[in-house]
Amino acid sequence: MQFLCKEYQDGNPRVRSLVTETRIHLVPSLNPDGYELAREAGSELGNWALGHWTEEGYDLFENFPDLASALWAAEERKLVPHKFPNHHIPIPEHYLTEDATVAVETRAIMAWMDKNPFVLGANLQGGEKLVSYPFDTARPVSETPAAAARLPDDYEDDDPELQETPDHAIFRWLAISYASAHLTMTETFRGGCHTQDMTNAMGIVQGAKWHPRTGSLNDFSYLHTNCLELSIYLGCDKFPHESELQQEWENNKESLLTFMEQVHRGIKGLVTDQQGEPIANATIVVGGINHNIKTASGGDYWRILNPGEYRVLARAEGYNPSVKTCSVFYDIGATQCNFVLSRSNWKRIREIMAMNGNRPIRRIVPGRPMTPRERMRLRMRL
Repeated sequence: MQFLCKEYQDGNPRVRSLVTETRIHLVPSLNPDGYELAREAGSELGNWALGHWTEEGYDLFENFPDLASALWAAEERKLVPHKFPNHHIPIPEHYLTEDATVAVETRAIMAWMDKNPFVLGANLQGGEKLVSYPFDTARPVSETPAAAARLPDDYEDDDPELQETPDHAIFRWLAISYASAHLTMTETFRGGCHTQDMTNAMGIVQGAKWHPRTGSLNDFSYLHTNCLELSIYLGCDKFPHESELQQEWENNKESLLTFMEQVHRGIKGLVTDQQGEPIANATIVVGGINHNIKTASGGDYWRILNPGEYRVLARAEGYNPSVKTCSVFYDIGATQCNFVLSRSNWKRIREIMAMNGNRPIRRIVPGRPMTPRERMRLRMRL
């Protein structure tokens, strides 16, 4: 925070561009209770568990609704996407009750995410040096589509419990953008901080492969909002000594800037009607990626994508859908891709059909006088 403010005032063109063209939200501490405990013990006397939980005993990172399991169960029953969405999955009702085992910090973060149309996020942690991306939840083997077709002697290196997100390629790119700019994160020849290297010498790993868990912030963010969220483990020490902070900052400074700049990669635009009025909650569908997003209250949207050519569809209730081809280039800077939707007559047709008992409306033959009953029906419909 100090760096952004100082460099902006000093006229650093990169920081000025980042600050003026990006809405940046920063949370200094998600678990202030745990931080206070860890700070009292300090780096020398603390351990990895100290400060991990809140005062009430919650592990905040695993305290979010498990939407991944709900999605996979719906897929097994072939309910997706007709009866169960592949995006913006609602929070279960039992999770929102007052007596639910949910931390106050978790409730606050969920409300904050619902209020702001976040596009890219990262939660910064310690105790390891890598970048972890969704899914963090491991899909049960019986629910994995490929499990049924796998032969008993078909040995593979891939864990059959791993379930990739539809945005797996862009998640890997975002993770690599951070790890590759870090001064030491890809030096995995030394091994991991505590065990062997789990990242295949790249400094990145899918959460379910490394540390499977349900109810993570990353999975919740991806399935409930438009935001692509990753976990960034800044270094091996959970609570570095004060004298080490300057070097830790230097290790991560370029990575933080590079990661934040990735929010401007992909497509963005407005969805409006023919009168130029914005359409909120319109759905944006990118061909080949089975995960949709929605427009914000101002009809605007952002979709992080890797370079390539995409067929993009915009649709909204009561409007005819619109399709166009949008190209994403290698340079930073999202491609503008706007949509204008025309109103659909189907909504009014369905209303008229419902009034008529969902029976075809009898055609009036020109020149033939209507009966009193036909005249009454016509008047009711009009």
